[in-house]
Parts: sequence; C-alpha cells; structure tokens
Amino acid sequence: MHEEIFRLADTIARPAEEERALLDALCASAEAEIASRLREGETPESCGSSFQCAAALLAAAGLLPCRDTSGAAQFSAGDVSLKTDGACETAAAMRRQAAAMMAPFWNDGDFAFLGVRG
Repeated sequence: MHEEIFRLADTIARPAEEERALLDALCASAEAEIASRLREGETPESCGSSFQCAAALLAAAGLLPCRDTSGAAQFSAGDVSLKTDGACETAAAMRRQAAAMMAPFWNDGDFAFLGVRG
C-alpha cells in the first residue's frame, strides 16, 4: 500500500530528486496518522482508494510548505503583520480534502448533548 501512496503523492507534488526521501517519509507518516483515526472495525483496505488518496494528499500537503516560499505575500496593519504564501493555502485545502475523503471511515470527534432539558 505504501508504494501506491507514494506513487500518488509523487504525482500530486512532483518532487525534485532531493525531495523524494522526504516525501517517502511523509507518506509513511500520513499512512500511520490516517490509520490511527479509523473507526473500530475499519481497516485501510476497507476504505478502498479513499485511504490511499487521502494519505497521498496529506503527504503532498506536508511537502509543499517545505519548498521555497518566494511567492509569499506580506500584509501589515499597524504593529501587526501577516505573511502568507500560496503553498500554505494549497496545503490546507489538500488536508481538508483528505479529511473529507476519510470522514465516513474515521471516528467522529464531535459530541452532542442528548436528552438535556432546557
């Protein structure tokens, strides 16, 4: 499964040769992170291609902020300044997409009050 996750992440991130080892490690980390959040009874295999795609997206999202941020934009308002770049926004979108893909298979982290009288 790791090889397929790496292949997908490689396609998404298009790493330079010197980034490939980092991407491989990020793939292993993403795979472990997603597997640790699976509902009881779910396995990576039972998630179908969602598991592999989500892990690849997380790995690629981890690589993007490590790259050159020469396209960064800086904003200032008085004493407060904020520096952003497109890579961080793209990485956040990729993380959201991975979470959406895995939502049917993950433990629900939300809670609700049931039977609370008002």
